[in-house]
This record gives sequence, structure tokens and C-alpha cells, in this order.
Amino acid sequence: MLTAALIDYGSGNLASAAKALLEAARRAGDRARVLVTDKPEEIAAADHIILPGVGAFAHCMDLFSSRPGLVEAMTEAVQKRGVPFLGVCVGMQLLADKSLEFGETPGLGWIGGEVRLIEPAGHQFKVPHMGWNVLTDVRPHPIFEGLGDGEHMYFTHSFAFDVKDEECCAARTDHGGAFTAAVAKGNIAGVQFHPEKSQAAGLKLLSNFLEWRP
Repeated sequence: MLTAALIDYGSGNLASAAKALLEAARRAGDRARVLVTDKPEEIAAADHIILPGVGAFAHCMDLFSSRPGLVEAMTEAVQKRGVPFLGVCVGMQLLADKSLEFGETPGLGWIGGEVRLIEPAGHQFKVPHMGWNVLTDVRPHPIFEGLGDGEHMYFTHSFAFDVKDEECCAARTDHGGAFTAAVAKGNIAGVQFHPEKSQAAGLKLLSNFLEWRP
């Protein structure tokens, strides 16, 4: 049985994320054990890794970087061993080169680009972007197996990942203008929306992730 490590670094709604992952594992045939952990040795040994994140980029990056060995363990697993990785919301944004939220903060730099404030065209489009929205331009990828354009996902954020290489944009959504809803590069993927709040479609994505063998 493989182990899916949900990283606990003090940010993110871990309870609902863990519950959704457990249900996704059940739907994937109970072939995955979900481990909520902040222990570098468990993260380094995991078969799949999920990085959540809620709030401001700089705060999440500070929390993550301040935990001894976490960044190094995740890097060892994902960048060197090729472990499948999923970043969720700010956990996806942390993959960027940097964020421009409240100044400039370096990210992990795993996928080129910047995190910028959403600036929708039209007074009817509010920031933060909160609620259900549809995915567009969904490109073929294992985490989107059985999902596609028009799928509804739940978003809550004010900043979005402006990717440098369009090949890394796995899906978009529109809120007074199109922006990145998902990224993918090799064994690394990230979603701006919250799968754990996206009902059946979100659980399908999480099940797909647990089945993913890049």
C-alpha cells in the first residue's frame, strides 16, 4: 500500500483535506494510506505528496521554510525520486519563482512564473474570487482523467499563478479574465481551487492523483 503524505506546516484546512483524501483513497480501491505529517523522514519516504496552503503566500512560505528539514525532504522526494506531487491553492502558488503579494517573496521555483493579484475586468467580478467556477482549456493529464472543460470547482483566492511557459498551464478559469486554474510539469501538479471543497469532481481529481504513476 502506498503512502500519501499531506504536509502539515501550520497552514491549510488539514482536517477537511485529510477527510477528502481518505474518501478519494477509498474510491481508488483503498490502495493508499493517508498520512498527515510534519516529519521530514516521513515526507522523504512518501509515495505521493500533497502540499496545502491557505492565506498569504509570504506567511505560508515562512511557515514552511521555518520547519527544519521540510523543504529539503520534499525536494529530495519530488525532484530527485520523482514522487508525484500536488499543490493545492497557496500550495500550488509556492511552486512559482516568486509572489508579488505584499511585496516580493521568493517561491520554490519549481515551475517558472509569478503570483499576481487578480484584476478582473468588470465591477461585477469581486476580489477575492470566491465560490464555484468552471474549468476551461483543460489539457490531457492523469489528474484530469474523466474531467474536462465545464467542470465546476470551488475557488477562494485573490492571487493567481501567471506561468512563464504556457505548456505548464493544465487548466484555466475565467473571472473577469482568464487565469491559471491548474499547473503541471513532469511529476508535479498544482490546482488553484480546493478539491476537498469541490464535491464529486474534487474527489475524482484526488483519486486520480493517488492513482497517478508518472
